[in-house]
Amino acid sequence: MPVATRRLARLLQQEDIVTLQRSELKTDDNAPPVVLVVDDNSSVREAISELLDSVGIVVKQFPSAQDLLNELDDFNNDEIRDANCLILDVRMQGMGGLALQKRLRSANFNVPIIFISAHGDIRMTVDAMKAGALDFLSKPFRSQDMMESVKAAIEYDRRRREVDRRQNEILVRYLSLTPRERHILALVARGLMNKQIASELCLSEITIKANRSHLMQKMKAKSIAELVRMEAYLKDAASNQENYAIADDGRQIINSSSLLS
Repeated sequence: MPVATRRLARLLQQEDIVTLQRSELKTDDNAPPVVLVVDDNSSVREAISELLDSVGIVVKQFPSAQDLLNELDDFNNDEIRDANCLILDVRMQGMGGLALQKRLRSANFNVPIIFISAHGDIRMTVDAMKAGALDFLSKPFRSQDMMESVKAAIEYDRRRREVDRRQNEILVRYLSLTPRERHILALVARGLMNKQIASELCLSEITIKANRSHLMQKMKAKSIAELVRMEAYLKDAASNQENYAIADDGRQIINSSSLLS
């Protein structure tokens, strides 16, 4: 085992420097966080796994990038697909960490990524962060540094899921609208009054008022301002429609057709 790897393993086993409490690691449903570890060095994977397991984190290990992609292609493997953090080695045999990051990003698998590398350089770090990595740790690193990074990643993931859930709820409501109600929503978002909307759609103002009332009920909007904010959410969600499906319970389902391409 290389000296750097032996030192890393020793540091990760020093439990006295780990001060993170289990209560600090919260997911959106209060389930134990799930962290994926992709590294072609088994000693590093085991050391990180032991560290995270000590604070109640569920760890799934993968010896290669392709192994993770294979698991993500299985729609029945919710534990992997719903992971809260990915710890990813930059340099591995076969597909490297930066290439895997690109593949995951193109497939809209938006798990927060913490990169680790014994060979990291400034350019590599910049490329990883620009592509959306949450942190970059150079081997060997302190256990506490790893734990703090994982904590930040889990919290980031929890907040991201809250936003996604909000967008999904609004999208499900939007899908319940009639074509006319959707058109009216777009015109309301443009700032048009009932009379102006009626003129543009060649309908009576009374009809527009009735349709807008139904629209607000279906969207569960308490005010026009809230309705306009919802329309803005819909624009964001629309940009991802090709990559997401909506489950019956409003969850986003990742389209993994591009993972193995």
